[in-house]
Amino acid sequence: MSRKQTPLRPYFEKMAEIGKELREGEVRRSQANVDLVREQEAIISQEVERVRNAGIPAEKIHQRGGMTIYDRLDYLVDEGTWNPLHTLYNPADNEEGCTGVVNGLGKIEGKWAVIIGFDNKVMAGAWIAGQAENILMVTDLAKRLNIPLVWMTNCSGVKLMEQETVYAGRRSSGAPFYRHADLNHLGIPILNGIYGTNPAGGGYQGISPTILLAHDGANIAVGGAGIVGGMNPKGYIDEEAAQALIEGTKNFKGKAPGRVETHFDQTAYFREAHDTEQGVLDGIKDYMRMMPAYDPTMFRVAEPAEPRLNVEDLNLILPANQKRPYDAIQILARLTDNSEFMEYRPDYGREVFTGIAKIDGFPVAFIGNQQGVFPGYPEYAKGEYPGVGGKHYREGLIKQGEFVTLCGRDNLPIIWLQDTTGIDVGDLAEEAELLALGQSLVYSIEQTELSMMCVVLRKGTAAAHYIMCGPQANNNNAFTLGTPLTEIYVMHGETAAAASYARRLVKEDDAGNDLSPILDKMNQMIQDYQDKSRPVYSAEKGFVDEIVSLTDLRKYIQAFTGANYQNPKSITPVHQMLLPRIIKG
Repeated sequence: MSRKQTPLRPYFEKMAEIGKELREGEVRRSQANVDLVREQEAIISQEVERVRNAGIPAEKIHQRGGMTIYDRLDYLVDEGTWNPLHTLYNPADNEEGCTGVVNGLGKIEGKWAVIIGFDNKVMAGAWIAGQAENILMVTDLAKRLNIPLVWMTNCSGVKLMEQETVYAGRRSSGAPFYRHADLNHLGIPILNGIYGTNPAGGGYQGISPTILLAHDGANIAVGGAGIVGGMNPKGYIDEEAAQALIEGTKNFKGKAPGRVETHFDQTAYFREAHDTEQGVLDGIKDYMRMMPAYDPTMFRVAEPAEPRLNVEDLNLILPANQKRPYDAIQILARLTDNSEFMEYRPDYGREVFTGIAKIDGFPVAFIGNQQGVFPGYPEYAKGEYPGVGGKHYREGLIKQGEFVTLCGRDNLPIIWLQDTTGIDVGDLAEEAELLALGQSLVYSIEQTELSMMCVVLRKGTAAAHYIMCGPQANNNNAFTLGTPLTEIYVMHGETAAAASYARRLVKEDDAGNDLSPILDKMNQMIQDYQDKSRPVYSAEKGFVDEIVSLTDLRKYIQAFTGANYQNPKSITPVHQMLLPRIIKG
């Protein structure tokens, strides 16, 4: 008789249950918190809708018989698997209100891919400010997760009126062509569905991927047909030159170069040409079925399961009041399979939790900040002050560095749940080596080849935001999520105002001067910190890659985990892992 089982079944099949049901009184008292979360969600939803409606109305594209980028995504991506990223990203605050590309993680024909397309409603997919950095983040994501990159190219080239914002520079709009070459070199395929007119930069955007599939009306070319002749360059345009330009434009009859009859019939760059837009997407689906992907059974340590506790509770548990503590394990219990967790060194470094959980049956590591007050801790303080949740102390930093190193050895992807106010400061903290231990954690992260995901639940503050695998961890951080309650700043606004103006206050007070002008500046600074740390601002400036409702966090965690285990570059046999044995003792 044949028998089968998952690996290390005694360790993984049934882990310790965590969390508990909320009591009726807790639910009742937290309704106001739900209202505050919903208020922020409404603000975020309004901004998302504004971005979706950027450019010309979708109806105009439909009247021409075309599909918008959102229509293409709906047709291409497996239902229920789309996880958008960089929706609100617009670091240059350009007039289009977006960067002109739409991207995220999703499944196509059952396989995870990083998916991106030009928004053909916005200047016909032109290069605009902020777009290159958005694309580079997307190519980094495909590289980090080792999964295919899927493009829907519909790019009219440079927005010529603002060429200085996109054309030149180390991370300009030409950099993605090099990133495409890098991905191809690494064996990460890029599938490209090509639509519309794609001259110059659009042409290189079209030619640089691995597999090219085109709509019959598409073209890719070094230059466009719209550059008319007939002018005598003078360095300026006068009436005579304008008339020549008018006549040249009226009489211009040329076809766009690089059409399907050239690059399918002659050069054979295009693998496929389709007479419908849907046909191109069907072609991408066909190629996605060819992509390398392990069966999930290869890496699962248990059957997939939903959390035992209700994910909707998250809006009740995570306080909108940033100063109010909560039980971080209650958050974790609404994210993991069966609300189970195998904790690493729970009695050491009490301000952070570390351990292994299951997501869709896959083993995943979690690290997060505990909240509350810890009397008698840290030991180096010798009772001068208690430890406070959200801060990092000696033991916690050592524990995190150890845990990350062991995760690297066992090839466990890490999810960081940040809600941090910083690292302990003062002479006692310096004597306890916190400065070096913080950098040691950065070193531990950098020495692994792991993919990591960061969620800033509420506060991302000071150097602690960096060391907990914030977006600065370019070689490891796949993406960073914010929530409706996220605030990201170097320090609280009041602290910053005090640090900036305390000496000035002393000087003015000693001189007997009115303090009102200084107080006005301090309060304005506090307001600026508030305005420039909120969720929408954080997403626009790229402090986070997406703002996600608390109830959608598990969906993104599932996407991150599934993508990690789809085609990993390195494998630790489950039965050879050390961390579960170390935890058990």
